[in-house]
Amino acid sequence: MAEEIQKLSFEEAMSEMEKTVKSLEEGDLSLEESLKKFEYGIGLSRHLHGKLKSAELRINELVKESGELVERPLDISLTEEDTGDEGSQ
Repeated sequence: MAEEIQKLSFEEAMSEMEKTVKSLEEGDLSLEESLKKFEYGIGLSRHLHGKLKSAELRINELVKESGELVERPLDISLTEEDTGDEGSQ
């Protein structure tokens, strides 16, 4: 399963994470199924974190100021508008 996760793009992994969380929140799974979903979610979380860290490093490399690379803090906080989560139930 870890290999499958590694093949996912950031957007695909986020979609999978959303489905996994929703499934766990519904509470209709057996204990064993819940554990498997939880483990899958942890794998997705690690993959997503790695993708974000990689993007952050690339951005830091690309930011130039006065001809020199300058590391700036990256603010990746999302608003409801950014996530398309307006008015969710």
